[in-house]
Amino acid sequence: MNQAFLDYYNLQPLWELIHSALCSVMPEGLAIFLECVVVGVIIMVMYAVLAIILIYMERKVCAAFQCRIGPNRVGGKGGLLQVPADVIKILIKEVFKLKNADQLLYAAAPFLVILASILTFSCLPWHNGGEILHMNIGILFVLAASSIGILGILLAGWSSNSKYTLIGAVRSGAMLISYEISIGLIVLTMVMLSGTMDIHEIVMGQANGWNIFKGHLIAVVAFVIYLIAGNAEANRGPFDLAEAEQELTAGYHTEYSGMHFGFFYLAEYLNLFITAGIATTLFLGGWMPLHIAGLDGFNAVMDYIPGIVWFLGKTFFVVFLLMWIRWTYPRLRIDQVLTLEWKYIMPLSLVVLLVMAVCKVYGLVF
Repeated sequence: MNQAFLDYYNLQPLWELIHSALCSVMPEGLAIFLECVVVGVIIMVMYAVLAIILIYMERKVCAAFQCRIGPNRVGGKGGLLQVPADVIKILIKEVFKLKNADQLLYAAAPFLVILASILTFSCLPWHNGGEILHMNIGILFVLAASSIGILGILLAGWSSNSKYTLIGAVRSGAMLISYEISIGLIVLTMVMLSGTMDIHEIVMGQANGWNIFKGHLIAVVAFVIYLIAGNAEANRGPFDLAEAEQELTAGYHTEYSGMHFGFFYLAEYLNLFITAGIATTLFLGGWMPLHIAGLDGFNAVMDYIPGIVWFLGKTFFVVFLLMWIRWTYPRLRIDQVLTLEWKYIMPLSLVVLLVMAVCKVYGLVF
């Protein structure tokens, strides 16, 4: 990518200018506090808006695959106001307090799930200089923060004092812990290709070509493995055993209502977006534009498109692929899910990591 365009679209000078302006009229500590509050509000607004978009997209994609119309009542023929209406309904519903539940853990579980989701959401590289949380081990922090959500699911299932929620939580725990191994191996493979764990540097390293092209066939295989394991990590079909309605009512969050249930519902869809966002970052260049060698005119036009447009476009493309998987394959049994991971996906992930290491040592990847 042309260095002039990288500098032009870099948001870091803007943030420094705002910080300097605030520090000129107030103490630096107060300025930092105000910046943190504003950033927190922005994160929550983006989180809620993206959840509404994803829920509506899911309903429309599901309807298309099943030859249905989808939402068509609230908000005209397109049903645009159906999801906001559902959000309002959740907000005004009563939050139940179970008599025989472990009250502390029961109340804490949905907050742990939403905390893990927000932490990982904040690490996504939206634009050049547009990372909310930026650190030199960013991808390691994402893996660590996402693991907190498993604790919330296990606590929700156990503390509710219900056999349905407990079975759902045990299933989810076994599945998530298993597939986290494959995701970790695939992330390590792409870190090896990029040579850094800094999310910003991973994206910058793809200025001359996305990793899925630079890594050749091995990167394509890694991308497919990531999509499969990512679907499992997001508790989505055909891996949605923790919420199997025919067997477990609603699974680990059966006994939750109102906003507490809304937290689980919200986190599920944002985890879908986060999974797609990490895939975009590791494989598809993040906010980097598409360049084709030899087509300088085409590449120049691509450079004019802002990075956030590229990032959102690629991420929603991966979201569509994940939805495609969900609405194409039937739900697997728990033994099939674990067999797929331990006998096929994880050994293949180890092979991918080993081959990438060999290719990197001998200079077969760029």
